[in-house]
Amino acid sequence: MSAGESEPGYFRLLPWAGEQGKPCYVLSDATGRVSRVADTVESIQLGMAGDLLGHAAELLADNRAGAVELRFLSGRLSESLRDVMRIAESRGARLEELGP
Repeated sequence: MSAGESEPGYFRLLPWAGEQGKPCYVLSDATGRVSRVADTVESIQLGMAGDLLGHAAELLADNRAGAVELRFLSGRLSESLRDVMRIAESRGARLEELGP
C-alpha cells in the first residue's frame, strides 16, 4: 500500500434493516460516524433485550396473564431476538475479519 492510501475497510452489517427487511451494510474502518451510530444502536438494543427478558419473567410468573398479554410479549421477544441475532452475526463477521 502506498503512502496516503487508507487501510481497506470491511462491510459491516448494521443493526437495522433496510427496505423490505433487507440487511443494511456500511463499508467501514470502524471509526466512522455510521459505525459509531451502529455501536450505540446495538448497545440500546442489547439493553432493551435484557429489560424485556426481565419483564417476560415477571409476566410468565403471573398466573393472571392473559392470551393478549402473552401474545404481545411473544411479538416483542421475537423482535428483540431478531435484533440480537443480527448483532451476533455482525460481531461474528467482524471477528472473522480480524483473523486468528
